[in-house]
Amino acid sequence: MVRSGTKRRLIEPTESTRGPARFRAIDPYRARREWQRYEGTAQRDLYRELRERFLVRHVRVDGWTVDVGCGPGRFLPFLGDSTSRRVAVDISRQMLLLVPGAWIDSGTTGSSPDLVLADALQPPFVARAFQGVVVLGNTLGFQATRAERLLDRVEEMVAPGGVLILEIAPGPGERSRYLARLPASSVGRLFRAPVRAILPRVDREGFRTEHVRRDRSEAFRRFSVREVHERFFRAGWELLETIAVAPALGPDAERAATIREEPSAWTHLLELEEEIGRRPGRWGEAAAVLVAVRCPSSKRMIK
Repeated sequence: MVRSGTKRRLIEPTESTRGPARFRAIDPYRARREWQRYEGTAQRDLYRELRERFLVRHVRVDGWTVDVGCGPGRFLPFLGDSTSRRVAVDISRQMLLLVPGAWIDSGTTGSSPDLVLADALQPPFVARAFQGVVVLGNTLGFQATRAERLLDRVEEMVAPGGVLILEIAPGPGERSRYLARLPASSVGRLFRAPVRAILPRVDREGFRTEHVRRDRSEAFRRFSVREVHERFFRAGWELLETIAVAPALGPDAERAATIREEPSAWTHLLELEEEIGRRPGRWGEAAAVLVAVRCPSSKRMIK
């Protein structure tokens, strides 16, 4: 899998692969905080579970999968099945040191991930080696002016017929006006009803855009869904699914906690978020959008 032809549990970068210093120098405390970003509250659970469900739908492969910018390995168990071989790539040693323990705690069957300490712009892999390539979180956006180069590199990793999963951040986020104006207790009771009963009320009052907390214009590259779609369409890739993450409830921690108290209500919330998130009208202002595309087969590869 790696160009050297030898398998190593931790592959060191060379001087030519040095990436952004601030990510390479992450300390153990910040690495643990990254893991906690997707646990501890119902709101974080919602963000995590929507990503997990997306991965389960699209990264079902028997071969090699790679998580580029994997952090502490939160989503590695959802890349493939028990027969898959997983590779975790990150520029931070401290992030990768957390992966083995997280893998054991997950109880996932199959081989533990191979760990690769590297700048994703110069990955130590042969081309077209992976059936599944995943770039989640803000890995792409924080590349800033290097973001298009990273897209080039991850595209080259995908085998013919393989799947690439990208997360982009088009806007500041949004939430349903209807759910935001109801008391939290009423929202909890509301979600006992099936999605078809809730959806018309949400649609009737529309959505409001979140306030921009800080300007990331120089340090963060925002991609629109349209430009990502056009890029892959021109190259002959198949667009599988695009979905905004939690456009209905948004960052509403209080209402998420109320809904979380009842399993059936939580299931209905996940279903509603996915139903709304697939609508193109929700992509423009979304704080996070997941895109799944399939690489053309070898006979259809466009140079």
